[in-house]
Amino acid sequence: MRTLILTAFVAFLFACSSGASDGSANTATATPTSVSTIPTGPSEAPEIHIEVEGLQAGTVYLIATFTDQRYRMDSTIVDPSGKMTFKKDEPYPSGLLFVYLPNKTAFQMLVDRDQTFTMKTKVNDLNGAMVVEGSVDNELLYKAMKYESSLRPKFDAVAARMRTTAKGSAEYEAAQADQDALVQERKDFLQNIFDENPASLYTKFKIAGQNPDPVNVYKDNGDLDTALQVFHYRNQFWDGVDFNDERLLRTPVISNKLKRYITELTPQNADSIIASTRRLVDKLPPKSEYFKYITNYIALYYEPGKTPVMDPNAIFVFIAQNYFTQEKAFWTDSIQIAGIQKRAAEQQNSLVGQKGPDVKAKDPNGNLRSIYEITAPYIIVFMYNPDCDHCQEETPQLVRFYREWKPKGVEVYAIAIETEAVAWKNFIQKNGMNWINVSDPSNRAIYGTYFVDNTPELYVLNPDRTIIAKNLKPTQVAQVIERDMKKRGK
Repeated sequence: MRTLILTAFVAFLFACSSGASDGSANTATATPTSVSTIPTGPSEAPEIHIEVEGLQAGTVYLIATFTDQRYRMDSTIVDPSGKMTFKKDEPYPSGLLFVYLPNKTAFQMLVDRDQTFTMKTKVNDLNGAMVVEGSVDNELLYKAMKYESSLRPKFDAVAARMRTTAKGSAEYEAAQADQDALVQERKDFLQNIFDENPASLYTKFKIAGQNPDPVNVYKDNGDLDTALQVFHYRNQFWDGVDFNDERLLRTPVISNKLKRYITELTPQNADSIIASTRRLVDKLPPKSEYFKYITNYIALYYEPGKTPVMDPNAIFVFIAQNYFTQEKAFWTDSIQIAGIQKRAAEQQNSLVGQKGPDVKAKDPNGNLRSIYEITAPYIIVFMYNPDCDHCQEETPQLVRFYREWKPKGVEVYAIAIETEAVAWKNFIQKNGMNWINVSDPSNRAIYGTYFVDNTPELYVLNPDRTIIAKNLKPTQVAQVIERDMKKRGK
């Protein structure tokens, strides 16, 4: 596929790659986020002593987390007795770290302001044997891990009982009650930790990872309204996150929630993605690292050409015009912002749901032809280049479609881009393109009208001359038109 426009999307770079999972479940009641209780004051220089009984000598790496990225922060040597020390003059950034051992295993560590502590464990039971001194966050982290581990066999046993009994039976209801009691016990355990340690990084990290309890909403006929249930769940999804606490960005919890929120809990169409984006970004402090990360993530995730979502250009235009502005995009310069705004302006007139712009260009005989002079109910605006491999493959498919659908009220307005007259006319003759053909070698006729970043590009206009689809393959056009006809009762 030939790329026509190479304007950069947005520069937001990380040190390295590979994500992690928080592993939190919907187990606790979120604390209010209106009042921040983030510890203040400088962090101390780290001196972290670790002993892993039975560990072989070698190099140990301290791996830091930033959203869904991991990068090497520090390293040290394990002596033959399994002891090691991480010591530096400057403090580590607060967040979740991973200690990667020479035997390819690892354990977690939280660091905040207090960075002088000890951790002792055994190589064959890193989490279960862990003993922490001098770090409240890590004491809480491993206390909760051990508690969760002790509950797992109980949950498994209850689940086994529920699988082997009939739903609705007395035995099943008893097992369900036992499961509910275990869930409540876990909630109470964690809530007690949160109440006693409200400002700790562990508390903020764990609460942020919780999922809201589903709200059962019923239709008039008594059936569960799953769509409304998802709506409420999505609206409450971020309630446990303190967006004033940027320590959470140096854990995987924010990236995990963001990916689930925008790709799983949000219907994958441009209007819904824009609505979810607006709802989330409106919660964020302006000129914060959260604002920077989340707006960039969504823009890059739905970058046109890299997503199957129909009309990702609408998502980009929304984010660019609302968030990548001189006033709000504090992380970049005016030159880059101008480039982003220019790209948004090129795309804003050809979004699905808008009126398709008119285009006037010359046909092979030198006559000026216009889209809006076409009287056929449906118009396909097809932009291509004769030298483009994908154009050579898809044009014959569109010709076959046209021969079948022209009697049904379809016309094609085909625009050849960045080509010479001889190559253009030869391409028309070779493929039997007996529709309206025009050439725009300079791109002036289509600039600011129908956006094309790759060829071929295909738009469908309905009888109202509204764009009802774009970025289609010729084999997809019939379904789009039939769907629109059905809406119109035809």
